[in-house]
Amino acid sequence: MSRRRRKVLPKEPVRCEIETLSHDGRGIARQDGKTQFVDGALPGETVMAKVVSSRSKFDELRTEEVLEAAPDRQTPPCEFADLCGGCSLQHMSGDAQIAFKENTLREHFAHFGGIEPEEWIEPLRSEESLGYRRKARLGVRYVKARESVLVGFREKRNSFLTDIDRCVVLDPRIGDRILPLRNMLHDLDAYSRIAQVEVACGDDVAVMVFRNMDDLSTGDREKLIAFGQAHDLHIYLQPKGPDTVHRIWPESSGRDDERLSYRLEEFDLTMKFHPMDFTQVNAGINRAMVHRAVEWLDVQPGERVLDLFCGLGNFTLPLATRGGQVVGVEGDETMVVRGRENAELNGLDNVAFHGADLHGDFTGQSWAKEGFDKILIDPPRSGAEEICKYLTAFGAQKIVYVSCNPATLARDAGVMARNGYRLVRAGVMDMFPHTTHVESIALFERDSD
Repeated sequence: MSRRRRKVLPKEPVRCEIETLSHDGRGIARQDGKTQFVDGALPGETVMAKVVSSRSKFDELRTEEVLEAAPDRQTPPCEFADLCGGCSLQHMSGDAQIAFKENTLREHFAHFGGIEPEEWIEPLRSEESLGYRRKARLGVRYVKARESVLVGFREKRNSFLTDIDRCVVLDPRIGDRILPLRNMLHDLDAYSRIAQVEVACGDDVAVMVFRNMDDLSTGDREKLIAFGQAHDLHIYLQPKGPDTVHRIWPESSGRDDERLSYRLEEFDLTMKFHPMDFTQVNAGINRAMVHRAVEWLDVQPGERVLDLFCGLGNFTLPLATRGGQVVGVEGDETMVVRGRENAELNGLDNVAFHGADLHGDFTGQSWAKEGFDKILIDPPRSGAEEICKYLTAFGAQKIVYVSCNPATLARDAGVMARNGYRLVRAGVMDMFPHTTHVESIALFERDSD
């Protein structure tokens, strides 16, 4: 049996005339009837680009030189932007990034849902597009040939880690410490046995969680603690699964002590979370998003409100401050406990949290039988197609859908429309500046007839 020969790629850059953008932010050009996907290129530009991959129907290229720049081009704020896969739109102005995301949402509504909102709303934008990211998973790799440790995100379209010494989109408490982190890891006995570093930031505390594949020596633990002391970071270890995460600096007095927090001042709420809990990465956009969701639902005293995929209560508790009875439902029992902790912390007794399988029909649950006047849903990327099919059973007049995937939002919007709900308004939220990630929010209202 003969092996298929790997196609020989052109050594010299080729000229590309960029026509439009793909949904993953790459420029699209065509040559001799073949599509070219060009990293780092914008519509209207002429670039010289190197072919990095060739298939029968398309080529993948990387911009080497911009011959004619588009008005939307800017100098990336990060020196590693051309190589690092953590961000892919840093060469695009902020306004152009927002327009790209809005267009992506429009196209998905049309293609997957066959629907369009009655009103497009102004996007929610970050006050600061740098230093915003409070949650991330950093890869760690020891490079034997260089005798060095790399820490960061993967390079674009491959599994190699980018050689960086800082990250301008991460919270500065983390992003400015990449180089000292690398140096410290290199000095460990277990320099090649740390698989990743999970980072999480609250308003007042920043955390690093080290995934140690072997038990650490006393010396290594002391070096990690010293690193935390020197850089004002809390240090955790994760020797095995997520349930083994524990704090080694400052010394922990118990699991209840291992909490970060953020404030939602508009609602006078303090939200506590464990470093491994899901929380929104962008604190400023999160505050604006919660405000918009609560405003759109317009909860009145006496109304029953359902919050699906409620997590630790990020929407549940703000909704509860507006009166009525709020029920938060989550598939992860750990987060159900966290929601209850936060309700107690903030003195709210008109809210209840329940665990349920949110991939099946839960309309028969005791907490669901009285129906709901209003619903908020914030599902994972896979969306909530099955749930949307039977939400009509609750009789809610308004539904706010928060989405991290425009394709599944559009699909589910089509399901909602077929079940008697109008898509009243929708828009994007720039939760992840400089990336192609599209976060959005939509309001549905029940047809009066």
